[in-house]
Amino acid sequence: MTETTAAHQTRPLSTDDTTLRVLSKSDLAGIDVSLADVVATVEGAYRTLQAGQSDNPRKLTVKPDDGHSVSYAMLGRDGSRNVVAIKTSYKHGLDKGRDAQHYYTALTLYDDVTGLPVAMMDCGRIGSLRTPAVSALLARECARPGARSALVIGTGTQGRLALPFLLTTLPDLDRLMLFGTHSEGIAAVRAQLRAHFPERDVEIVTDLRAAAADADILLATAGGHTPAAVEADWLKPGALSVLVGHGLAPSTLHQADRVVATSEAQMKVTGTDMADANGEFPAVDAEFPPVIAGITAGRRSATERIFAYNSGLVVTDIALGHRLAQLALDQGLGVQVPLWQ
Repeated sequence: MTETTAAHQTRPLSTDDTTLRVLSKSDLAGIDVSLADVVATVEGAYRTLQAGQSDNPRKLTVKPDDGHSVSYAMLGRDGSRNVVAIKTSYKHGLDKGRDAQHYYTALTLYDDVTGLPVAMMDCGRIGSLRTPAVSALLARECARPGARSALVIGTGTQGRLALPFLLTTLPDLDRLMLFGTHSEGIAAVRAQLRAHFPERDVEIVTDLRAAAADADILLATAGGHTPAAVEADWLKPGALSVLVGHGLAPSTLHQADRVVATSEAQMKVTGTDMADANGEFPAVDAEFPPVIAGITAGRRSATERIFAYNSGLVVTDIALGHRLAQLALDQGLGVQVPLWQ
């Protein structure tokens, strides 16, 4: 850790115990943060968790019987930044198309040294950066040696930065493929890739089975209504499949040679569509924090097919949220709300 980074992690961001700084979606949208900065911040959060300095309890979930909405609450503590936070997430309209759905997520940060609030912030951009950064780290640790091809399934929020982050951790990838069903999303993926890597382009594929058979790395980021469902027997030896949203059939998990999860407990909470007919999951061979810390191997051989489950850990949201809050407050962004007056 550099002295600059350490200072960023420990300096107080609030001196007022009666007001709360609220950072909106538009406040955070214009903050310039590099992909490498995001990857380093997220990786540091995993390492701190593995070192036993942070707390990341299992998330709480509420979902009605008809499945039209889902809500999560996640509490955590980042020990390197001395920050406590709670994240809430609510999505409504899961029984409807994408345009009819509503999604709200927020993160509230408190300084555990001063005991003062830091900020309450929209968590949309945090998730749109954190999740593909984690997928890129999973690929760095678990892809077969010499991996050169990647396939992204889905063009929504999580698909749009998937390839730029992958190239940040695996710059030698030379074939980038995309399977999507929305022309606007495909254009957005291409635009994001060119914004970060102007010399690169993505190959749009329509034969999903053939593309999956050629891919060393598959990132499934699609929404719940996707027609994509890659089966295990489509994959070549050594393939890494990373599930973020949808796009992989349960066979890719149940027939994998090795299963890695950011959190086994959270996979069983949020990945119920991947369970077998009895509602069961195969055992997780390794959780990601000890993998990224070098304690456990992400991959044991070049030919094993690996399934990796990417579910968000709140400690990564806290680390990245705190970083964005620092940058926002340095620019005087946000509104002070007299919440406790």
